[in-house]
Amino acid sequence: MAYGMNDLRKYLNIELDGVPYKIIEYHHVKPGKGQAFVRTKLKNLIDGRVIEKTFHAGDKADEPHLERRKHQYSYNEGDIYYFMDMGTYEMIPIEAKIIEENKGFLLEGMEVDILFHNGKPIGVELPMVVALEVTDTQPVSNRDRSGACRKPATLETGAVVTVPCHIVVGDKIKIDTRTGEYLEKVK
Repeated sequence: MAYGMNDLRKYLNIELDGVPYKIIEYHHVKPGKGQAFVRTKLKNLIDGRVIEKTFHAGDKADEPHLERRKHQYSYNEGDIYYFMDMGTYEMIPIEAKIIEENKGFLLEGMEVDILFHNGKPIGVELPMVVALEVTDTQPVSNRDRSGACRKPATLETGAVVTVPCHIVVGDKIKIDTRTGEYLEKVK
């Protein structure tokens, strides 16, 4: 399947010249004169480099030949993370550089999708929303608990996110794994 300019959107995986990319920024531009175009930032799923590309009407991008398999995160030893294939129970080692920003939200036992390109793991996709416990944050006085008040909080995975001031140690919160943003407190 080929994607046209109107099919492009943020977080879509595409392939250009045999290399898989993820669209990380997307801007549809309709100038006063001339035809509309789409300006994108693409992240190379193999080496992590980011490039900029402009798509015009008639330009096509292929659907990448990615295989997505369910795995369960087991443990890590240094910079190597081990995932168990949910079908074969085989352990797959993956380097920390492939996991990148996701490792801050990765919890033992969590089910993830591992992306394979030509049989080689190239990425780990976490669920879009995860619930994690706050292990450290600063207390605030009652008068500082307005809706606009924000503070840093450390999660059980070691990641630090910005949360509203009413969040305290021991609270479970939902986090968007794509942006690292606080969504809500788990009830």
